[in-house]
Amino acid sequence: MNWEQLLSLKKQGDTSKRLRIEQDDTRLGFEVDYDRIIFSAAFRSLQDKTQVIPLSKTDFVHTRLTHSLEVSVVGRSLGRLVGKKIIEKYPYLKDIHGFHMNDFGAIVAAASLAHDIGNPPFGHSGEKAIGEYFSIGKGKKYQEYLSPKQWQDLIDFEGNANGFSVMTSSRPGIEGGLRISYATLGAFMKYPKESLPKKPTRNISDKKYGFFQADAAFFKEAAQDMGLIPNKSGEDIGFERHPLAYLVEAADDICYTIIDFEDGINLGLVSEDFALEYLIKLVKDSINTSKYKTLQTKEDRISYLRALAISSLINDAVKVFIANEEAILKGQFPFALMDKSKYKAQMDDIIKISIDKIYQSREVIEKELVGYQIIQTLLDKFITAYDNTFNGTASNYDKLILKLLPEKHHLEKENLYDRLLHICHYVSLLTDGNALELYETINGTKKR
Repeated sequence: MNWEQLLSLKKQGDTSKRLRIEQDDTRLGFEVDYDRIIFSAAFRSLQDKTQVIPLSKTDFVHTRLTHSLEVSVVGRSLGRLVGKKIIEKYPYLKDIHGFHMNDFGAIVAAASLAHDIGNPPFGHSGEKAIGEYFSIGKGKKYQEYLSPKQWQDLIDFEGNANGFSVMTSSRPGIEGGLRISYATLGAFMKYPKESLPKKPTRNISDKKYGFFQADAAFFKEAAQDMGLIPNKSGEDIGFERHPLAYLVEAADDICYTIIDFEDGINLGLVSEDFALEYLIKLVKDSINTSKYKTLQTKEDRISYLRALAISSLINDAVKVFIANEEAILKGQFPFALMDKSKYKAQMDDIIKISIDKIYQSREVIEKELVGYQIIQTLLDKFITAYDNTFNGTASNYDKLILKLLPEKHHLEKENLYDRLLHICHYVSLLTDGNALELYETINGTKKR
């Protein structure tokens, strides 16, 4: 892979290259990507989607929106720091093509901003609820009518693949979705493969999948245009990662490790004394002890240590990336950057505590159980009504259900797989609150 190709400004539907040297620096294409994502309805819905505590009314707990904004800030720093080193190593990128270090920051910031844009309501349990509706629920009856890869898309419903679809899928009058540049899409794609074969290797890029069968043709086109390295044979589609995808992943890893832990402390799920023991290990080389001693509240002390910890992890991630840049360009780095961090043991310790004290807390479990019931009910009602309407067998109840479907989702889909995926896509874009309200309306339990 080479950086000139990887930094492609091309967008879906373009018939020729967009040259960086011809770009208007006041409205750079990579920055336009950021703007289009942040003004999209799918991104706005993240304000009422679970990060740690589903349906939490606590002010200081992060939602998917605040998490995404924070990941974007960390991603921008990672991108700029790496970009500075890359431009120094390959000066022709600036001298001939006009690239700047901030271009790397803009790409990683935009991709990081969008990294959760396809996640369903109620956190990762939302993905599992959709998958299990098909694998062991009422949706299992559709299996015989689908190809193995189409079926795998549904039973392993994946927020990353859904996010790619959100940003790229066309609908009448809206060609190419958000029309994001290929470079940003490449950086967004942590798992550049289809749903089958499942986990064919231990390569980090094979851990999950990154696009649905409905989006496979365009993904392949974009990957080839960027010069990503194919790593699957026969009819299977899979590529080595875009190098900047490692930075997006690192930004997410840093934020959920440290900031979810901070939420747990502020919620009282993790004691401050216990937490300090682990955070100090990350910041012992940079902490200003005298300043720390002046901080009067738990929130201020934790906030100070959080900022130092994130800074330490950013600098270390950049070192790991630059040390392995040539291997990454050759598609020979099958690890997450933070797996090679000198702080890996400390991060693993914090994640272990978060799993035990936060992610498996009673409040989280109770709300995830509610989420399962809500999502599977909505899927069943809307899929049944949508499919019956297509087949000409809709009941009056089905017609009433479809009147709850927003106008932009009233699309005719000839293919069963497309119909099923369309409803999954609709349900996935609901907020936690929207999903709950719709569930109560359908069940007749909504309070007037």
